Amino acid sequence: MSHISRTLSLLRACPGVCRCQTRTCSSLTAFGGGSGLVLLSRSTDVYQNLALEDWIDANVDLQQRSILLLWRNRPAVVIGRHQNPWTECNLPAMRRAGIPLARRRSGGGTVFHDLGNLNLTFFTSKKAYDRQRNLKVVTEALRRLRPGLDVQATDRFDILLKGHYKISGSASRLSKKSSYHHCTLLHSADRATLATVLRPSCAGIHSNATPSVPSAVANLLDHAPSLQWEELLDALVDQYNSEFGFSSAATFVNPADEPAFPGLSRAVTELRSWEWTFGKTPKFSVQTHLDLRDDRSSARSSGRLHMEVKNGVIESCELDVPADWLPQQLSGELSSLLVRERFCPHWTAAGVSALLRSESGELHNRLHNLCDAVVSTMG
Repeated sequence: MSHISRTLSLLRACPGVCRCQTRTCSSLTAFGGGSGLVLLSRSTDVYQNLALEDWIDANVDLQQRSILLLWRNRPAVVIGRHQNPWTECNLPAMRRAGIPLARRRSGGGTVFHDLGNLNLTFFTSKKAYDRQRNLKVVTEALRRLRPGLDVQATDRFDILLKGHYKISGSASRLSKKSSYHHCTLLHSADRATLATVLRPSCAGIHSNATPSVPSAVANLLDHAPSLQWEELLDALVDQYNSEFGFSSAATFVNPADEPAFPGLSRAVTELRSWEWTFGKTPKFSVQTHLDLRDDRSSARSSGRLHMEVKNGVIESCELDVPADWLPQQLSGELSSLLVRERFCPHWTAAGVSALLRSESGELHNRLHNLCDAVVSTMG
C-alpha cells in the first residue's frame, strides 16, 4: 500500500482517528510512529483546501491525533467568518483579474493567497490548543534555516520580520473538543497584487463586522534570496516533529478525491456559494453621497443614498434626489425595486433594466446615471 493510501486509510478506518467508524482500533501509531500526521494538499483551489480543513476537524478524532496540514492556493482573497467583503477587498479589481473570494469558518482578518504563500493548519484537541507553540514551530524552523533572520511571534499571533514587516498572520476555530489554528507564511507572494486587492470596495459602509488591521508586509525571499520551497517545507516538518515529539513524514493528500474524503465536495459547493460568501456578512448600512450628472447638458447635481443590508440583501433603501433633477416618483420606484434584492452590482443592474426601458430622453439619461451611481456603491 502506498504512503498516501496508508494515510487516507488510517484517517478513515480507525475509530481512534475517525469518529464516524464503529469498529475499534488498538493503536494510533500505525502511521510512522507517534500520534502526529503531516499532510500536504495537492490542490491549489482555495475552496477545496478550506473544505479540507473543515473535513479534518469534523471527521478526525483530534483527541488522539494531531495534524499539520500544509497547503497553497492559486490567487485568492480569503475573509474571516465575521467580516464584510465590501469593506475588506477590492471586488472590482478581483473580478477583472479573475481572483476568487472565499469566506473561511475561522475568525480573524482578510488575507491574500497565491502560490508564493504557504498556509499551515495545526489541528489538535481543544485542550492542547496553543497558538504560540505552533508559531514557535515556524520561527524556529526559519532561524535554523537562516540564523541571520530576525523573526519574532507577537502577542497578536503574527510573525514579524525585523520587528516591523509582517510575514505571517493567524486565525483559529475552536469546537467543543477540537481546534485548528492556521497561519500564512509569505515566501514570494505578489505584493503588488496583494496591495491592490486588499482595499475597500465601497465608501460609506457602517458595520460591526470584524475589521482587518493593515500591516506592512514582506516576503521571506526579500531577506533570504536563496531560500527554496523544498528546504522551507522540510524544515517546517522537521521542527513540527521536534517540537511535539512526533516522527511523521510528509504525505500528499488530494481533497478532490471524494472516496477518500466523503462529503467534502458538498462543503466546497457551500463555500463557493453567494449565500455563504456574501450572505453571511454581518448586518450593515450604507450612507453615502451620490454625484449626479447629465452627459447631454453637462448639468450636475448630488443625492444621498441610505440602505440597510442584512444577509447580503437590501432590507430598506432611501434615495434623496432633488426633484428638479429627477421626479420623486422615479427615484421612489428605483428605491422600491432595490428592496429585497442582493447587494450586488450585477443583480441590481439586471433588476433596474425594465425601469430604464420605461423612460426616454433626458429622464432616461438622468435615471441611468442615478442607477450607475447606486450600482457603483456596491463594488
